[in-house]
Amino acid sequence: MKIGILQCDDVTETLQAKHGNYPLMFTRLLEGIDPQLVFRVFRVMEGDYPDSVDECDAYITTGSRYGVNDDDDWVIQFEHFVARLYARKKKLIGICFGHQMMVKALGGKVAKSPKGWGIGVATARVIERKPWMNDPVESISLIVSHQDQVVELPAHTEVIAASDFCPCYIIQISDHFLGIQGHPEFSKTYSQDLMNARRDRIPHQRIETGELSLLSPVDAQLVTRWLVNFLIQKD
Repeated sequence: MKIGILQCDDVTETLQAKHGNYPLMFTRLLEGIDPQLVFRVFRVMEGDYPDSVDECDAYITTGSRYGVNDDDDWVIQFEHFVARLYARKKKLIGICFGHQMMVKALGGKVAKSPKGWGIGVATARVIERKPWMNDPVESISLIVSHQDQVVELPAHTEVIAASDFCPCYIIQISDHFLGIQGHPEFSKTYSQDLMNARRDRIPHQRIETGELSLLSPVDAQLVTRWLVNFLIQKD
């Protein structure tokens, strides 16, 4: 199966030597579950897109420091592309920024959360079970890093997991779009370094809470298995 990685940003240059760039994070993550997967990277933030949506069997987005409500040309172009993927019934997994973009592209709304930054490890309750969720768990924990959140869902959307901080933590839109606010591709050390790099914009007390949360276990491998199941399952 050929997966198109829709790259929406680069890891901050000072952190790339230690952690790699986003495409490397995703290929390592997904190959750890299914070594047969093949990847092609498209730097959509630079206008790089597949010649046809059928060039890949399915797509996954990276996160981004940008917001889906920004008026940058590339953000607007990406919104149109996501809407086209949906119309063509192509499988898409949206991570963080991508999760929010699929909502906005299909008529939902995204806004800055009045609760402030979500950083560190965040836990959500599983409230809906799907065939691709092979392990029956009550909750899942992932690393997060976001200010924006989904505040209004588009049609044909189900909430799969939710928390008080983030009511739309995991969503599924129809049979072919899956959105996750968390980052299964992030390591705890990357989360720590990212918090340190953003001390100029994240309140000190929130960073302290985020650092403490990194002592909690995460379910990255479990969720990644879900992602691969979602991609390979037949509609």
